[in-house]
Amino acid sequence: MTREMSDSEGRGLRPIVVFGATSDVAIALSRRYAEEGASLILIGRNESRLMAVADDLRVRGAASVRTLLQDSLTYEDHPALIESLFSDHRPARFYFFQGSLPDQKACEASFELTREAVEVNFLSIVSYLTWLATALERYPLENTTGGATIIVVSSVAGDRGRGSNYVYGASKGALTVFLQGLRNRLYKVNHGVLTVKPGFIDTKMTADIDKGGPLWAKPQKVADDIRRAADGGRMVLYTPWFWQFIMLIIKSIPETIFKRLSL
Repeated sequence: MTREMSDSEGRGLRPIVVFGATSDVAIALSRRYAEEGASLILIGRNESRLMAVADDLRVRGAASVRTLLQDSLTYEDHPALIESLFSDHRPARFYFFQGSLPDQKACEASFELTREAVEVNFLSIVSYLTWLATALERYPLENTTGGATIIVVSSVAGDRGRGSNYVYGASKGALTVFLQGLRNRLYKVNHGVLTVKPGFIDTKMTADIDKGGPLWAKPQKVADDIRRAADGGRMVLYTPWFWQFIMLIIKSIPETIFKRLSL
């Protein structure tokens, strides 16, 4: 069940909505907006962490911070939550950072774990986006504000299935295809959709993975890339930039060779 924990939303600002607001990249991005005096709506499932993030953003200069507590897997609550986002001003941007990195070996031995990974990384986001897209089509645009932008974090893992993480990759690949169709649909009513494909990020989600080398990026770097892409009206973003070329090479390897590789 969705629960609103605080509501101090300022007047006259188009708020920025952040799903999965307690993730490291989401926090880094939200801090940038707060420093610019933006109005933010934060959505997450961990009450103490969500409140800590909200307090931090207020100190950093956010005009207002509204927080909504919700588990993304309670699908029956999604329609009401989406409607509540349009109760005052029309939000300018909707960021989706929610997700989890499952244990591939554990998923191979358990359909329940596989299903959970697919629900968290794909189905829960699809549920939100289904209701959100319908709302955006229903509410008329104001000439002075223009359309909204939906920004969703997918992954480079969705570009090709690999033995080391194909459960995660499959959920992200499905999400990427869904976003392509959503982009086509919402373009006709002047709303944008940005698909973000990060590579390796040094976050809490990857805490158990050995890190090192130039392929790993810090949350702030990824957040800044996302913000620039959203501001520039981009449709797809690889971050850091070199992942676009890495994945181009990986996708070009013939399957007869690729299946023999350990990637």
